[in-house]
Amino acid sequence: MPVSVPVVCIDGPNASGKGAVSRAVAERLGWRRLDSGVLYRALGLAAARRSLAPGETGRLADLAAELDLELRGDRVLLEGRDVTRELATEEAGARASRIAVLAPVRAALLERQRAFRRAPGLVADGRDMGTVVFPDAACKVFLTASPEVRARRRHNQLRHQGMDVSLACLFEAIRERDERDRIRETAPLRPAEGALCLDTTHLGVEETLERVMEHVRTTGRRAPPGGSGKPGGGSHRQTPSGDT
Repeated sequence: MPVSVPVVCIDGPNASGKGAVSRAVAERLGWRRLDSGVLYRALGLAAARRSLAPGETGRLADLAAELDLELRGDRVLLEGRDVTRELATEEAGARASRIAVLAPVRAALLERQRAFRRAPGLVADGRDMGTVVFPDAACKVFLTASPEVRARRRHNQLRHQGMDVSLACLFEAIRERDERDRIRETAPLRPAEGALCLDTTHLGVEETLERVMEHVRTTGRRAPPGGSGKPGGGSHRQTPSGDT
């Protein structure tokens, strides 16, 4: 039977801070965490291995439904192989963005995401957690920041991981992805109704975290009557990974 489990939804564009904030919130609460971007990045990689084009919607949706994906803490195993580092690249993000606009793909991943909703609670970050995946969540947050600041953040993150990427290219990629996410017909990027909206352009992670935690303290521990989440299997459990 469905279970009533509270969910904190943290949505926003790439490098808005939602990854770092959702990790910290999950750690403070002792709850599970879902980084939904990992699912789309893993699907994009699996599709690339099969030479599937974004236009092959039916085959991509079938692949999404059958995706052999296991999340072990910070590690991501795709078809038995550790792909954690591959999924952190800009190429992986670009692939994810191109297939994320496809309605059948999003539908195929919907229940898989909802399966993360297990006691004692879930912190879910992505782009449509509060609007589509967990619309009944009591606590919803939307983080944003200027494209320039987000490009610098992403650049620093990749350099820290030993990847050499052009800042100018990152800025352009972020602008293009923002536009794709904003105008797509299915689950466009936008704040959920009643969400706490924070512009983190001039906010540090700690200040952002404290504002989010205050919102969580007043709303986030409530589970909806009846609930809509479903118990998930152990292979679906996810703990912190990178912001997407």
